[in-house]
Amino acid sequence: MHRILAFTLSALLLLGLCVPAMGASESADERLARVTLAVKETLNLDTEMYTEFYGDVREQELGNVWSLRWSGDGDSLNIEALEDGTIVSYWRSTEEPVMPYSYYNSSSLPKLPKLDVDAAKQAASSFLERVLDAKTERVELGEPASAARLNSSSCSFSGRILLNGLSSPLNYSITVRGSDNTVTSFRRDALAVSFLGNIPSPTPAVSRSDAAQTLRSTLEMELIYVTDENDASRAVLRYVQTGGGNQYVDAQTGKLVDPYEDYSAYGTNAAMAMDESAMESAGTAKRALTEAEFAGVEKLEGVLDSEALDKLVRGESAYKLDGYSVASANYRLVKDGETETVLCTLRYVKAEDEDGYTRSRSFTLNARTGAAQSLYSYAPWDKEAKSAVSAAEAQKLAEAFFARFSTHASEFELRDANDRTADGAPFYGFTYARKVNGVFFPEDTCTIQIDRMDGAVAGVSLTYSEDKTFDSTEGVVTAEAALDAWMETYDVALAYRSQSRKLNAAEPLEAKLIDCGYTSFRMLLLTYALERSGYFPGVDAKTGKPVELPSDSAEIAYKDIDGHWAEQEIGTLAKCGVGFAGESFCPDRAMTQWELVALLASTQGMRFDPENTPAEERDYAYETAYRLGALTREERKDDAPLTRGELVKSLLGCTSYGQAAKLTGIFTCAYADRDSIPEAEMGYAALAQALDLVRGERYDASAAVTRAVAAVMLYRMMEA
Repeated sequence: MHRILAFTLSALLLLGLCVPAMGASESADERLARVTLAVKETLNLDTEMYTEFYGDVREQELGNVWSLRWSGDGDSLNIEALEDGTIVSYWRSTEEPVMPYSYYNSSSLPKLPKLDVDAAKQAASSFLERVLDAKTERVELGEPASAARLNSSSCSFSGRILLNGLSSPLNYSITVRGSDNTVTSFRRDALAVSFLGNIPSPTPAVSRSDAAQTLRSTLEMELIYVTDENDASRAVLRYVQTGGGNQYVDAQTGKLVDPYEDYSAYGTNAAMAMDESAMESAGTAKRALTEAEFAGVEKLEGVLDSEALDKLVRGESAYKLDGYSVASANYRLVKDGETETVLCTLRYVKAEDEDGYTRSRSFTLNARTGAAQSLYSYAPWDKEAKSAVSAAEAQKLAEAFFARFSTHASEFELRDANDRTADGAPFYGFTYARKVNGVFFPEDTCTIQIDRMDGAVAGVSLTYSEDKTFDSTEGVVTAEAALDAWMETYDVALAYRSQSRKLNAAEPLEAKLIDCGYTSFRMLLLTYALERSGYFPGVDAKTGKPVELPSDSAEIAYKDIDGHWAEQEIGTLAKCGVGFAGESFCPDRAMTQWELVALLASTQGMRFDPENTPAEERDYAYETAYRLGALTREERKDDAPLTRGELVKSLLGCTSYGQAAKLTGIFTCAYADRDSIPEAEMGYAALAQALDLVRGERYDASAAVTRAVAAVMLYRMMEA
């Protein structure tokens, strides 16, 4: 329910006159004036610079939100506030140019961020002190999310609003402009328009240890095989959490609370169609062959045309393709190392039914053998339709097909049966997983879908690892011991959390919500729940210790730059994600052209280990260097040692200075060896001196450079 009321600034506000306290007798302009004055007082706003003002109100289910907008001379200010003046959003815009958010795939070097994080944090804290309720609300500002982002001109902070010192589901975000530490945007969730009721008492009646035992009882662990993160050819035994852990414990009653008990979601035709079309468009856009390429593929021995593939597909009676016709055939070449395979996506459609729905099936086939790699289907959901095939019959059909479809079927067992036909799903789903030594290896799975109306095989997807060794099951710890270790990775955290409850028609506000179509609504509840930092995929079944994997961070951490003369520059670049993959930078190693290309590619969001980069990825990095202007294809010499002159030329080529440096007869420089610098290189030397890239008395264009020298010069170029 949203109604919009719009007003110009009233005479009351213009004259600064008092307005009555909030009440039913207030007129719309009086309410606007009162809220505006409250907002100005909260933020100590001086709005004399603005020439226009506009305000309107959204009447929402739990309360009203006022939108106040000032503008003038290229500057605008937009603030949203509640009826009592609580500010819920703030956005200021000026004509000052803003650096682009993304630096990936650009045609020039990005800039290093120029921000004073401490000053920005102080500005954010001062603003938050004004807009938060000091009695119950506060935030703990961490490190800003954008402080190390290349091209960043602002700091952004976000997180949870603490209520009575405890975490809550109320979020906030705030952005501070780096040039003058001005807050340019702020947004927060407000209890008054998001949750029913007030803030519960922060004092629990249930102890943390009792809550921990209750939460532990909800966890389910399973022993499975997983691929070793350090050796892809090996599968190790691991206990993993397969259920539980999402519930809360009511801190007052000790009872378990399911935060999702009032939530249900059903698949939609649109969602299924989107998945299918996305899959097909991704394959077509990225890997589809052009006509010329397809002509070449047709000449390859053994590649079948679409008619031959269609006959092979129709030869499998389980697909039941009567009434379906081929709509498209997309061929694509897939490379896996040295192996090349031609695949064909054959898409079938069936004419619209009486409800106007078109069914479709998409087969991915080996274009030489016709063997099906996968099958995805679309059919409409219908809760009213009665299934002609039972779940038990569908399972038998799936298993019979699996036995014909794969020679590995005997190694698999049913792991999950998905029956949502009562919700209108058109297919039954059966997932089979490979079993070794009596333990599932879920990474090797076969998923089969059966049409509930005619029993046709409507979906197939199979993964199987040909070369994999599996650890023995000897020496495995007990599931109870694994669960004890798993619990140690969690913190039993006391916090306010969201919980839905049924509405009571006897309460006026809740009756209003019922009239709006709600049956339940959110409220705050003091609860205990399991929380953790870090990524733990499970418990090692042999050692009984939790397995922790490093988090995926853009920041690079080297172990060999401490105390080095270039530590500050290399470290700053690393914080921005610029550098090499791995834990070592090897700063004193002589640099090659390829290593410079890898370093430049990292400014565009890529990360390479120069010593271990496949040829295809190395080519991609070089394409990035060409696009930046660092060098041309003719200048490529991967392993050639890099000289100072070549480094300067490459760095300047990545900027607008590159073209100017090519000019001759207009430059000079003060290097002691300037007379030995060729005229064609004088522009580069002069700019290198002007931009402080090459310091010292000599230019030494032919001198070899180290990785440290290259990093320092890149740092200076990106800082300039």
